[in-house]
Amino acid sequence: MHFNPYGGAAAELAARLVNAPPDHDPATLLTDAGYKPVGTVTARQAAELRRWAARLDEVFTTPGVDPINALLAETTSRPYISTHDGREPHLHYAAESAPIDERVKAYTAAGLAELYCEAPHRIGRCHREQCPRVFVDTSRNGRRRFCSDRCANRVNVARHRARSARPA
Repeated sequence: MHFNPYGGAAAELAARLVNAPPDHDPATLLTDAGYKPVGTVTARQAAELRRWAARLDEVFTTPGVDPINALLAETTSRPYISTHDGREPHLHYAAESAPIDERVKAYTAAGLAELYCEAPHRIGRCHREQCPRVFVDTSRNGRRRFCSDRCANRVNVARHRARSARPA
């Protein structure tokens, strides 16, 4: 499925932030996700991005208009059209000169909002018990239930073993 950059890449970044370990390096996470420009991430900004990840997690737990609107209200979003780096015109939700934490917050909130408006059922949390991971469902049929094939396989193997262990 094709999403626009905010409904896709931005929502995917939101999932990465939520799934990151508590001691992750936000600059590395952002760079690995292809978010540019990252620049320096101060200790205060890193702490704010970790706090923001907890707020994003709430949306993956209970996707809906109210939680997403609350995220949008918490950002310093000021949408404008940009054509940087020779790219086609596209929306930015925070000034490129804004601190990295403000830019990421505006980007991820807008991404989740866009995704929710296009396909709310594609905001997901892994259905394997004890797996805390979240995901954006980009599958063709939009019926993904697990964060990875590994989690899906664990559940399916456990079900198979439970059926096989039943007396005939």
